[in-house]
Amino acid sequence: MLSVETRHGVHPNHAKTMDTEGLRAAFLGQGLFAPGEIRLIYTHYERFVLGAAVPQGAPLTLDHVPETKTPSFLDRREMGIVNIGGAGIVHAGGETYEMAQGDVLYLGMGSGPVTFEGEGRFYITSCPAHRACPSRLVTLADCKEVAMGDAASSNKRIIKQFIHPQVMESCQLILGYTSLIEGSVWNTIPSHIHDRRMEAYLYWGMAPEARVLHLMGVPEETRHLFIANEEAAISPPWSIHSGAGIGAYTFIWAMAGDNVDYTDMDFIQPGDLR
Repeated sequence: MLSVETRHGVHPNHAKTMDTEGLRAAFLGQGLFAPGEIRLIYTHYERFVLGAAVPQGAPLTLDHVPETKTPSFLDRREMGIVNIGGAGIVHAGGETYEMAQGDVLYLGMGSGPVTFEGEGRFYITSCPAHRACPSRLVTLADCKEVAMGDAASSNKRIIKQFIHPQVMESCQLILGYTSLIEGSVWNTIPSHIHDRRMEAYLYWGMAPEARVLHLMGVPEETRHLFIANEEAAISPPWSIHSGAGIGAYTFIWAMAGDNVDYTDMDFIQPGDLR
C-alpha cells in the first residue's frame, strides 16, 4: 500500500503567523512508519520526498508515484535509504542489498522499482537528479565519523557521514546522522541556515515518552516543534534547525539543493536568536 501527502512551500512571513497546529501541519512528519505500508511526504522544497517503508512480513515495492508524473519513481530521481529497524533487504537495479540497522543505501537515478523486505524499518529520502551516480551500500564500517561539541555545553555528539562527498558520489542528495553522547542534549549548536539547500530531520532511537524540542523559524523570530520518536521535521532553506532532547536520541539529516558542500552554513550565534 502506498500513500503520498503533498506539502507546499511556506513563506517565512506566513510562518510567523502560524499557531502550533499550523506549524505542525506544515513542517512535522508523523505516522510515517506504518506496518505493511509505504508512506511518503512530497514537499515543494527542492521537490524533496521523505517517508518510510515497513514490510512487516510481506515485500513492499515502490515504483510508480503519481505525484512525480514519471513511469517509475527513480526515473529522474536519486534515493537514500536508512534502515533503523532489524535486518532488512532491498532489491533495486538488479541488485540485492542486505541492510543491518544503521546502514545506508544510495540508489542512483534510473534504478527502477525498489522492493523492501525483512524486519527493516526503512527511512526513505529522495530528490531530483540530473545525472546517474553509481548505487552503493554504505555500512556503519564505511561511513566517516566526526566528533563535535563538548560536555561543558551539553552538545557532545558523533556525526556519521554516509551519502557525502568524502565517502561517495551523489548528484545532490547528502545524508548522514548524528548521535548525542550520554549527558548531552543539544544538537546543531550554534544554529545555522543554508539558503542554498533545504533539510529534513528524522528523530529516532528515543524512548516513547521522550521528546525533542526542535527549533525552527527565521533567526530573529524563532518557532518550535515538540517531536517524538520516528517523527520528522521539514526545514525550509530560510529556517534554522537546532534541538534539545529528553534522553538519548539520534537524528538523520538529509539535504538537497544547489550544492553538496556540507560546510556551506550561515551560522547564527545563540546571542543573535530571538
